[in-house]
Amino acid sequence: MDKKLKRRKIFYVPGMISLIFIPLMCFYYFYKIDAFKVYGSLEFGIPDKEDFEKYKVEDLRKYRTFSFNEKKSKHKQQLNELRFFTRDLVKRFDSINGAKIHFGSKTDYDTFVSIMDIMVEEKMPVWALFSDNMYAFAHAKPKKKHGFICGTMASTRENTLRMEEENQKKELHVFQVSFFKEQWILFLGYLGIALLNIFALVKFNKNK
Repeated sequence: MDKKLKRRKIFYVPGMISLIFIPLMCFYYFYKIDAFKVYGSLEFGIPDKEDFEKYKVEDLRKYRTFSFNEKKSKHKQQLNELRFFTRDLVKRFDSINGAKIHFGSKTDYDTFVSIMDIMVEEKMPVWALFSDNMYAFAHAKPKKKHGFICGTMASTRENTLRMEEENQKKELHVFQVSFFKEQWILFLGYLGIALLNIFALVKFNKNK
């Protein structure tokens, strides 16, 4: 009866270490450069002086003034007050009052962006920047229209959810493609190192 020989284990320590730690280093690098961060944008335009004066924006509402002339860290309470005030305007369809935001010479960029975020997040219908002031106000409550609804509420909701899901898939696909285009050299480098380690592993065990 032939004696079974115990098979020698094949391993290559440097190669195994590389295959484990290099992906971790790549993910750490991606994290440090915010490679997985999704950036957004919003449209912003400044009206002409003629249009601003034509529609008498300064006199359209009774404005409550919010003045900003320092860094964002010193205006946190005032930013919260502005948020709640604009939210109340939109919620009550207030057609009398409005918000006037004044920017001083020491206002920083972070404060300006935070105020624009408030306008977008609170769904303020009208807000425009003119000179050093931003004017924001809501519309009156729209009159109810009796229209004809085709289909049931359930089917309408189902179609809405389906469209949202399709849009999310498209956004994810665009992000994945752009991410691969920007970081393809790192993936190629890792693949090359992995193949090199496999080749060294085979050669090491043949010569041993």
